[in-house]
Amino acid sequence: MPHHLMNLRHVPDDEADEIRALFGEHEVNYYETPPSFWGISMGGFWVHDEVEAERAKALLREYQSQRQNRQRQAWEEALQAGKGSGVRHQFLRKPITVIAALLALVFILGVSLAPFLRLG
Repeated sequence: MPHHLMNLRHVPDDEADEIRALFGEHEVNYYETPPSFWGISMGGFWVHDEVEAERAKALLREYQSQRQNRQRQAWEEALQAGKGSGVRHQFLRKPITVIAALLALVFILGVSLAPFLRLG
């Protein structure tokens, strides 16, 4: 019976490639189903054997722990370098674009809510 190891929906290509390399390095006998174009099926990594599934899951836990630490460190380095991705960092980098987007948002909300505001 197949054992699902990992969902591939919203998984970055570099992470999926690293997992394929990890399974190849440790000779995990897996197969892969791609996510569907329309997002109906999730796709993923699978194995047939229960023992192989436990071994692969242990490898995935270790890999994901290491990846989380790498990504967290990269995020902290980006924040220290002033390259964060929050609204404040976007405003500091591109203030005109952020102001234009906020004005567009206010305009769209105003047009959308105008009929309801006139009722009261």
